[in-house]
Amino acid sequence: MYRFHAIGLITKSDQDGQVAQTLTVIHRFLVERGLEVSLDRSTDALLDMGESVPWRDIAEHCDLAIVVGGDGTLLTAARSLVDAGVPIVGVNLGRLGFLVDVTPDTLRASLDQILQGHVTEEHRFLVQAEIIRDGKVRQRSVALNDVVLRIKNVVRMVEFETWVNGQFVNVQRADGIVISTPTGSTAYALSGGGPILHPSLEAMLLLPICPHTLSARPIVVDASSDIEIRICQDIRETAQVVSDGQRNIDVAGGDRLRVRRKERKIQLLHPVDYDYYHILRAKLHWG
Repeated sequence: MYRFHAIGLITKSDQDGQVAQTLTVIHRFLVERGLEVSLDRSTDALLDMGESVPWRDIAEHCDLAIVVGGDGTLLTAARSLVDAGVPIVGVNLGRLGFLVDVTPDTLRASLDQILQGHVTEEHRFLVQAEIIRDGKVRQRSVALNDVVLRIKNVVRMVEFETWVNGQFVNVQRADGIVISTPTGSTAYALSGGGPILHPSLEAMLLLPICPHTLSARPIVVDASSDIEIRICQDIRETAQVVSDGQRNIDVAGGDRLRVRRKERKIQLLHPVDYDYYHILRAKLHWG
């Protein structure tokens, strides 16, 4: 049974009045229950309380984070809080998300339920990407959804080799490749024609983006796999590695992109009636 004492309230900076209204309701709800509430900078700017704390403090001192906004806001929170083991609840603003499933209509009832420890919990894995140049790791990034290799700014193909656990898979020319977690299989990978992977699966999806060869197909590999994308030397344009669509790292010919499952998982908490397939039906307009 969960027992929460310190709650972090998180949103993104470019939100509107509806977000401020929702945050006000949540803040009042938590304070009335005698809980300690910490506000990130964006939340404090909307509530105008002058009480903001850095993400580091939320990670160190809070035992629950409530994220208000869309899936993108939760992606940022997940990457920032995963190493601290802080569970996350996602609150949407009337538009159901794959990750933010608590709705304004059921806000009070859902939060009351969660704060009493009546929850459905999920543990979802993230991936860590490394950019290797001349045998040395130059940059790292973390993603909950996906890591994407693509050409920067121009519509031109990139040639690359794919290796899994040290074994050569293929060489191909494409607009890029998406390396997706099950969480990310309903994001960019889905738009590229990839399969939906249930969030509980320990698997990763390798999806070429508009490949030059029609025989190129998505591949699903075990989540413990060591994936390496080797960018061919003769690319004429700068390529990019993009993590969760939010962090861009420039790469060049000869660089290697290595992607592996991150050891720590993020814990998502939902109301007890959480139904993943209901979210799929609603988001994808299934009958």
